[in-house]
Parts: sequence; C-alpha cells; structure tokens
Amino acid sequence: MATPDELFCWEGDFGLPSVSTECLLVLAYAQFAGAPLKVHKISNPWRSPSGSLPALRTNQNETLTRPADIIIHLRKQFNADYDLSAKEGADSLAFISLMEEKLVPALIYTFWVEPKNYVELTRSWYSEHMPFPLSLFLPGRMQRHQLDKLRLLREDASLEAGDELEKELYRDAMECINLLSQRLGSQKFFFGDSPSSLDAYVFGHLAPLLKSRLPNAKLQQHLKSVENLTHFCSDILLLYFPRDARENSNQKPSSAAEAGGDGDEVPYKRRKQLLSALFALGAMLSYAFLTGIVSIQHQQGALLEPPHHNPEQDEEDG
Repeated sequence: MATPDELFCWEGDFGLPSVSTECLLVLAYAQFAGAPLKVHKISNPWRSPSGSLPALRTNQNETLTRPADIIIHLRKQFNADYDLSAKEGADSLAFISLMEEKLVPALIYTFWVEPKNYVELTRSWYSEHMPFPLSLFLPGRMQRHQLDKLRLLREDASLEAGDELEKELYRDAMECINLLSQRLGSQKFFFGDSPSSLDAYVFGHLAPLLKSRLPNAKLQQHLKSVENLTHFCSDILLLYFPRDARENSNQKPSSAAEAGGDGDEVPYKRRKQLLSALFALGAMLSYAFLTGIVSIQHQQGALLEPPHHNPEQDEEDG
C-alpha cells in the first residue's frame, strides 16, 4: 500500500478543524472524497515543507501549496465531483468564481483589515499560538500579504480600510451569501445528498466566519440569519469533523485541571515562558551590540556604557 500524502495545515480552534480558510477547504475536500491523508495540524508554518500553510507533500516527494493545485492532485484518485453532470460541473465553477469575486475580498477585510477584528481576534490568535520569535513579526507579515491580495482583487493599489470600502465589500458578500443560499435551498449539499468540491469551497469560506468570535460581527450576523447555510456548516462539522465540533467549547479553562491537563503542565508552561523571556532578552542584547546601540568601552579598568536615550503536536488525523 502506498504511503499517504501528508497535509500540513494551521491547527484548529472555535470548533473548526483549522482556523484557515485555505486549509479548511482542503481538509473538507479530502474528507468528502475519502482521500487518506496524514494530517499535521501545526502553528508554525516554517515546519511545513514549503514554509507556508497549507502544504501537501505527496508520496512522490512533491510539494503543493495552492489549494486549487492540491485539490486537482487529490482529484486524480479521489474525485468528489465524479457523479456531477456537465451542467452541475459548470455551476460549481461559476459559484466558486462568484465567491472569489464577491465573498473573498469581504472575508479578507473582516479578518485582516477591519481594525478591531484584526487586533482583538486575528493578530491575537496567531501571536498566542505561534512559537517565539515568529509570534513577534509573522502576524504582521501575514496581514500585509492579505492586504496586498485584497488590493489585487480590487485592482486598487492604494486601497485602505474605511466605512465606504466596508459597506461595498459587505454588500457584495451578502449578495453572494444570498445566492449561495438560494442555490442550496432545502438540500443537504449543493448537488443533492453527496458533497462535492463546491461544498468544500463554501464550507471552507463560511465556517470560519460563522464560528469565529468576531468583535465586529456585521457580516457574521448576516450569515447567521441565513438558516440553511448555517445548518450546512454545522452539519458538515458534525458529520465529517465530529471531534472538532465536540471541542467547540465556549469556556476558557482557568486552570490545568479545568483544561483537562496534568498538574505538571502549569510549572512546565512557566518554565517555557521564562526561557522564552531569557531568550528574547539575549536576542535583544545581541542585536544592540551588533548594531552599536550599546557599546563597551575600556577606561581605567572600568566598563562604561553610553548614556541612555528616551496556529498529533503535530496533531495528526486521518
């Protein structure tokens, strides 16, 4: 039996198997198609073969990073769209294109540009889950990448956050959500009783919006008012990711015992925090000496300083 492909993706939270839309749609497609992946849920993208997430390392030792390329690769052996008619295939492509045009820009804005959401949710989550020192600079780099992507999608190199932009993006996204709701209707999935790649794309984009704890929840509130899409996301979580759905706890543990951990976990975390602080101090001092901010001068046997100026562990599934 061939060795399964390995998928490296962002770890989950909020009852989701991954917090990343791109990772989530790949995970969903693999589940729908029955692709036997070895999944590594991590919070350090530098541990993936490409240095980014998601990343699929095939059993031929090839690395794929774009979700579309990963799904094309999986489809060669595990095709979730096998039973679709030509018309249904065309509809699937049309709705995926519609999401890319109308929904994706609003999602980027919601999570990465809207100031309150970015500071209190997105940056906070990645900073807390990434290892030091990546947590110091990588969330900001990710935000700049997402802002560049939004500017490219909007064909506006000078685009900045603002009320008018938000209204326009949310209006388009709500229109897209309403069209998806009309297409789904009362069906379990978009093309009947079996999920397809379109279901993976819709789930991957809507589930984070539905489940994340957004301080500014304007777009989230609209999605929650659309009952069939809300049930669609929740049902997929229960059917295909039951363990993550069960872990959708709204409470925050206040102790190792409440978190289900061992009593030794608390001193271990404290030691880890202390070591991180010492490492940070050493790195800053080294930087200061190398750049000349601080210098050591010998004068009559004394040392003088210049005056101061004022995201399974790898968690493995499948």
